[in-house]
Amino acid sequence: QVQLVESGGSLVQPGGSLRLSCAASGSIFSIGPMAWYRQTPGKQRELVAKMPVSLMPEYADFVKGRFAISRDDAKKTVSLQMNSVTPEDTAVYYCNMIVMGGGVLREYWGQGTQVTVSS
Repeated sequence: QVQLVESGGSLVQPGGSLRLSCAASGSIFSIGPMAWYRQTPGKQRELVAKMPVSLMPEYADFVKGRFAISRDDAKKTVSLQMNSVTPEDTAVYYCNMIVMGGGVLREYWGQGTQVTVSS
């Protein structure tokens, strides 16, 4: 059993910064790609940023130059540094990991953390 727990979501003013973190725990042998997604009411969940194991990170066009994803494999964490946020960044943010554990490769999701950008 693997759990992903996110933290860092809050209310932030436009133009401000926020850092989200996600920690994995449980029966983990290795972790493949890590990613952040977001979802607003009535819309599909969309990819924000993806961090492969040994390749360059990938970003959605709407966050390029503003957000930065990073991973720490020793700590089994992935973070999302959000800068110059706008009200359009308001959403529930979910971390996502592809995990090998107990001989099984599976995709896991966190429970989500709310980010609200408002003055």
